[in-house]
Amino acid sequence: MNMHLTFRRNGPPPRLVTGWKLDRVDRAGLLARFPPLFPDVVADHVTLRSGTDANTPLPEDERGEIIGEIDDRDGVQALVVRIGGSCVRADDGIFHITWSLDRRRGRRAKESNEVIARLGWRALAEPIPIRLHPARF
Repeated sequence: MNMHLTFRRNGPPPRLVTGWKLDRVDRAGLLARFPPLFPDVVADHVTLRSGTDANTPLPEDERGEIIGEIDDRDGVQALVVRIGGSCVRADDGIFHITWSLDRRRGRRAKESNEVIARLGWRALAEPIPIRLHPARF
């Protein structure tokens, strides 16, 4: 019998992101409304905090609104989200969903906040309500 066991080395616990997963039904509707501009579609979560652990409390909010969008025309597209009446995170970043990327150009999801800070974002005519599921990932 061939048994395959995996042991975790001692060391610091893995660092996680705490935030929200976008509701799958809402995601499908948003993908139709905001076609991805770049080949790598992310469109799945909103970050509350990075570098957290399994003991970090999950957020309580379960609703948000898409209030804006941005793309830098060079490989990063994001939707701006308002949660609990604000789009500003505790770290002064902006709540957003990285929508699409061009990883062939070396673009990464963590660049969305930098793009929003540098270029700002375009407000939508009307907010779009979304359902969010508190999560760690």
